[in-house]
Amino acid sequence: MLSKGFEVELYTGTAQGQIIGFSDKIVATLEGYVREPDSRNVEYTTAPSFAYDPLLCDLLRPRLRLRQYLSQLGDYTLIPGSTLSLGDSTRFDRSDPNNPYHTYIEQTYGSKVVTASIHINIGISDVELLLRACRLIRLEAPLFLALSASSPFLDAEATGYHSTRWAVFPKTPAYVPLFRDHQHFVAWTQEQLVAGTMQNVRHLWSAVRPNGNRRPYSLNRLELRICDLVSSPIHLLAITALLEARITQLLDDPTLDPLVSSIFREDPEQLVAIADANEQAVAHHSLDATLTHWQDGRPLLAKDWVEELFTEVWPTAQQQGYRCFLSPLEQILQDGNEAQQWLQQHQQGRPIPAIIEGAIAAMLAEELELKEKLCNPVAV
Repeated sequence: MLSKGFEVELYTGTAQGQIIGFSDKIVATLEGYVREPDSRNVEYTTAPSFAYDPLLCDLLRPRLRLRQYLSQLGDYTLIPGSTLSLGDSTRFDRSDPNNPYHTYIEQTYGSKVVTASIHINIGISDVELLLRACRLIRLEAPLFLALSASSPFLDAEATGYHSTRWAVFPKTPAYVPLFRDHQHFVAWTQEQLVAGTMQNVRHLWSAVRPNGNRRPYSLNRLELRICDLVSSPIHLLAITALLEARITQLLDDPTLDPLVSSIFREDPEQLVAIADANEQAVAHHSLDATLTHWQDGRPLLAKDWVEELFTEVWPTAQQQGYRCFLSPLEQILQDGNEAQQWLQQHQQGRPIPAIIEGAIAAMLAEELELKEKLCNPVAV
């Protein structure tokens, strides 16, 4: 099994869905949290784990600790979704006014970066295998966004997207190639730093990227950055199990590399164009989007592609012993992702504030239920 860890970004605010920034207070008071440029969201990171059971509690404990702290400040809570669903995207609430990098982000991107998301990190120690995995997951990253989409609203309006976050988020640099090998990645990164299209080695905001302690030279993990915030820890682990099983397949079968088995393998730029177009299609329609398969160019629905992949990786997950964590994907495919469920309520006439308020209560209820069943006692 591969090691797995998460970077989780969350909004804070009222039980009615008004997003209020506390990250400066949170970071100053609690260990394990990191501020974002805007104070309305805050981030925590889980330690790498090879097993899934401890990951569930690793996801829950920081949330419960954060909820306890917020309750000391007033009637405040955590808010699901990946955009400022009820507003206000017209302003930028600086968490650290003296940070020059935050100044650059505010002046360059504004509130387009004030989003909440999940970054999934999968450990791969061999750098060339890591780059190979990045190539495959870059082409299939839209499927993970399709499963996780949770941002159909912005400023109390339906935007027409299932993932408004990924539709507006400033992917940087604008063009990111499929990296042939480690040397290609190092040279390309150096070129971007000289050109100024990246301000630092962290300023690579793409669907997936190689990550490590000394980028771009020392790399040891794949970071999938495309996912919206997944409120349910059970669903997040299912999405992660799909990712791990797919990477495991690739490690066992190098012919899954798009530069080997795709009909477009002689034209990597065409593969990049397919990946980018699929990302935008999924940002619009998530599981209902029509995509182009990277391997043979055939059109298919994102939902059908996920179902194909689910069937394909099932034996791998079973062999590795985490099949039960993969199973909840069937519920997402049946009931829809969070964005689809919220939009269905909206189409039935339920006001957006009521939808968000209900989602806030549901998120809390699931966390408390999981705490009692699996992670009790919880140190807070």
